[in-house]
Amino acid sequence: MSELTGNQPEGTPTWIDLRTPDRDGALAFYQELFGWEYEPYPTGEDRGTVCLLRGRPVAGIVPDPDRAAAVWTMYFATDDCDGTARRATERGGRLVEPPADLADHARTAVVTDSVGARFGLWEGRTRLGSEIVNEPDSLVRNDLITPDPEPARAFYTELFGFTLDGNSEVPELDFTFLRRPDGHEIGGIIGSSDVPTSAWGTLFAVADTDAVARRAARSGGLSTEPEDTPYARMATVTDPSGAVFSVGTAP
Repeated sequence: MSELTGNQPEGTPTWIDLRTPDRDGALAFYQELFGWEYEPYPTGEDRGTVCLLRGRPVAGIVPDPDRAAAVWTMYFATDDCDGTARRATERGGRLVEPPADLADHARTAVVTDSVGARFGLWEGRTRLGSEIVNEPDSLVRNDLITPDPEPARAFYTELFGFTLDGNSEVPELDFTFLRRPDGHEIGGIIGSSDVPTSAWGTLFAVADTDAVARRAARSGGLSTEPEDTPYARMATVTDPSGAVFSVGTAP
């Protein structure tokens, strides 16, 4: 099911936002890439823009003029934003943005984990988070890539009660599935000595990876050459302000 009507279970990626020094440029780029429409965030201050697919929220774009490069941030669903933020810091994380209300839509926070990867927390109220997922032009997956995977695995299993599961389909990768207590897969952790820092990646589903890669380059971004993987035909895109994300078409 791609359209959500209730809050996601604890620990499920449920919202994403782009922090960017060039909001107007980002609005133009992502509209060209995904066909998103926009509406203002529901606050009295300039908190940014809600990205809409078929009239339903799928992401946010937030101006951050002091940022050198744009970045996508993934938010985990939580039933208790304050409590989860506190537990994250007790387990070696660091609070970047303390819990705060986003009007009546949600209570949110931003944290870095024990290996320095940034993520958010989303306690949904009148807004669930991303209300369309797992279909073209919406969020489909998040994986953590880190040069130090073992402390990361310990951090998330303790924070959300995730269980770990290996993946025999890609034996060349140091890859572990993260599963909620009900067994549902919410993403994974990839250990890689090739990355200098730890970060959660964002993967958008698209109908045609090759076409999206061409549009990204035509709109001022960059894209790798699309390639086939066991799960999707994928490309890595960098937007004009430096935010890196992936796009993929399932076979």
